[in-house]
Amino acid sequence: MNTDAINPRIEESWKEILHDEFESQYFLDLSRFIREEVRKYTIYPPGSQIFSTFNLTPFNRVKVVILGQDPYHGPGQAHGLCFSVPAGIPHPPSLVNIFKELEQDLGSAVPQSGDLSRWASQGVLLINAILTVRANEPTSHQNKGWEKFTDAVIRNLSEKRKNLVFLLWGNYARAKENLIDANSHFILKAAHPSPLSANRGFFGCRHFSETNKILNELGLNGIDWELQ
Repeated sequence: MNTDAINPRIEESWKEILHDEFESQYFLDLSRFIREEVRKYTIYPPGSQIFSTFNLTPFNRVKVVILGQDPYHGPGQAHGLCFSVPAGIPHPPSLVNIFKELEQDLGSAVPQSGDLSRWASQGVLLINAILTVRANEPTSHQNKGWEKFTDAVIRNLSEKRKNLVFLLWGNYARAKENLIDANSHFILKAAHPSPLSANRGFFGCRHFSETNKILNELGLNGIDWELQ
């Protein structure tokens, strides 16, 4: 794992945008914490994949932002994109419900693979607020510095980009709304897609078609949400 705070393995546009974060004391402390965790425990995702969402979606190519909380904590699940799992890994419950809503909204068949990299390559930033987790211990890396880092990501997108679509699913994601300039961007809110809350406002939100409607009205290509 590369946890070098001065020269992280992250796409160049993000490295420039987030330079001050990487040089900050909190990020140095976070890096030390992660190094110690890796020495003692199994940590997900693998080090080379911690910044996958940034590497697949450069700063100036972001069109849509989907915010999760922290990575999946089971073997082989987390690969640096929120809600996504690599091909061949069973779909976690929240992803099952995301695909159900996609099917209801756009008629898209449920894909075999839960890998959302194809969305990321089209400009969908799939970012967790916390970028690492200890195996089998959800939120185990909460309040160690990642939230400050990812808040800076959202703030930079809000301040330096225009007309992005932010999809905020669940209370945790909606709490980040104060970081986004609603006069410059579009904010779509719904319940979290987890089985505990999907029936309370995620199903039927139609965020996939609504996102494309917004992008098309801006003269931009919509996202091809089909993963088959």
